[in-house]
Amino acid sequence: MQNSRSQPCSCPSLKLREVASMYFTMLAAFLVILVVALQGSAPQESDFPYKVPLDPQGLLELSWNVSYPEQAVHFQLLIRELRFGLLFGMSDRGEFENADLAVLWSDGHNSYFGDAWSDAKGQLHMDSQQDYQLLGARRAPEGLYLLFRRAFSTCDPKDYLIEDGTVHLIYGILEKPVHSLQAINVSALHGGLQRVQLLKPNISIPELPSDMKSMEITAPDVVIPSQETTYWCYMAELPEGFPKHHIIMYEPVVTAGNEALVHHMEVFQCAAQFDSFPHYNGPCDSKMKPDRLNYCRHVLAAWAMGAQAFYYPEEAGLAFGGPGSSRYLRLEIHYHNPLVFKGRRDSSGIRLYYTATLRPYDAGIMELGLVYSPVMAIPPGEHSFILTGYCTDKCTQLALPAAGIRIFASQLHTHLAGRKVVTVLSRDGRERQVVNADRHYSPHFQEIRMLKEVVAVFPGDELITTCTYNTEDRSRATVGGFGILEEMCVNYVHYYPQTQLELCKSAVDPGYLHRYFNLVNRFNDEEICMCPQVSVPQQFYSIPWNTFNRDVLKSLYGFAPISMHCNKSSAVRFPGEWEKQPLPRITERLRMPVPRCPPAPEPQPAAPVPLNLGQLRR
Repeated sequence: MQNSRSQPCSCPSLKLREVASMYFTMLAAFLVILVVALQGSAPQESDFPYKVPLDPQGLLELSWNVSYPEQAVHFQLLIRELRFGLLFGMSDRGEFENADLAVLWSDGHNSYFGDAWSDAKGQLHMDSQQDYQLLGARRAPEGLYLLFRRAFSTCDPKDYLIEDGTVHLIYGILEKPVHSLQAINVSALHGGLQRVQLLKPNISIPELPSDMKSMEITAPDVVIPSQETTYWCYMAELPEGFPKHHIIMYEPVVTAGNEALVHHMEVFQCAAQFDSFPHYNGPCDSKMKPDRLNYCRHVLAAWAMGAQAFYYPEEAGLAFGGPGSSRYLRLEIHYHNPLVFKGRRDSSGIRLYYTATLRPYDAGIMELGLVYSPVMAIPPGEHSFILTGYCTDKCTQLALPAAGIRIFASQLHTHLAGRKVVTVLSRDGRERQVVNADRHYSPHFQEIRMLKEVVAVFPGDELITTCTYNTEDRSRATVGGFGILEEMCVNYVHYYPQTQLELCKSAVDPGYLHRYFNLVNRFNDEEICMCPQVSVPQQFYSIPWNTFNRDVLKSLYGFAPISMHCNKSSAVRFPGEWEKQPLPRITERLRMPVPRCPPAPEPQPAAPVPLNLGQLRR
């Protein structure tokens, strides 16, 4: 068989794509040689700084690093007990259908690695463009290491676009030998999903002070309940007379062996209006939990699986302790125990690092988005319904200092129907910058994320937060509120210097919503009770959700004036007129970034890479 590369070149110079293809081929070959040279030794942990268990038993451990110059992620997958291969990949919400996959499989004698995709029925296909690039595979005492690379964007329509925010990773273990990729039955796999933030920000760690101290907020000797999901609450207390300090970093404390069960953790400070809080150590949804614990909602720290230590900027710290600050803290741990292990003991929590040498600025936390109000509702059966909350120029003009504030971190929040959350900074009617965006958002994976770059917000700027919801599995309207089956749209932004502005949110004007209910009454046969004693949720629940009623509600939220909540920490609004405020007028939108495609190599047959892993056994 003739090979075009072996023939003399008739053109005077190589094309750029050919040079790029040769370069990446040589690079991959070099890395394979390097991996083979390291046979039997474990890779340095510093080479792959981010790590997460994929499965509840910890048999699959993923580590990775991010190269922004290369626009690529390098993966290291440790398989502790290899059977006949596995699937690893990414999909929109963690489904095995329409997924982008790297597949390792064996027929019992020979092993293969390839880039594949699954269709809407879960059938696997070899990808014509092999973008999961195998860098090496080797055995070590702890298991098989598989090293591979993937560009953020490949411009292959069958591939997943790796972008900022949550990524749903999926895995499946092959229990039996298969003779071809197409023979793999996705529905019969033992598999699951793990959510991570793959594209970690490349932030330098600030210098820490010599007088730094630490404090562990941990729940002592918890017996993890033998059920899939548990939220555990534990009350902690600062020492009597604890003076003002600055929290400058925090990190997780996870009991060894429970890394796959501790899903996420948060530390809340309680309201200063109460002199004391009862001690409690038990499930958060227990009837025995004292009601007063519901007043412990000020977030001090939040960690989710796969996250590392959180550092405050060197100019600022989060104040706690001292006058006007509660001594009481509530630790909340989410245990994810899908295999229903029994008798597992845990003493996990969060370690706070703090200093008495106060930094120049107190850090603050501001709520953006929608007010927790039932006037903002989502009809049932919606695939992508959008609600938007505003922090208007009028509020920032009044409440922010002339030099502005600097946002350095953000925590997005919705309840179970949330699918996307985006906050954009607008100035003079023009969208200027994305503050934070998660286009694959999951309410089951919420963490405080450091931003890649600090966002400066000045008086007169607008902060617009948009949430997208899916209610296809619901039969009645979903209204805004605190309940888990109600909805929220919030961005908790962490910034400095702290101001009096703690909440900058909106909701549709109630009078215009009342007009909507009247209109629905006029154009529908069914009568909706408009009696004063009937609540807004009840009115939404009684609406027949035909196309007309849906479209009019969408239109209402897109043009009706808003009620602005420009609130101080005391929950009192800043002076001014805040009702029936016009929606911010946006004259210029940000352009969606165009994915950067790597140089296209010469077309190659879609073929897997053979691997010599020896004969695999059951």
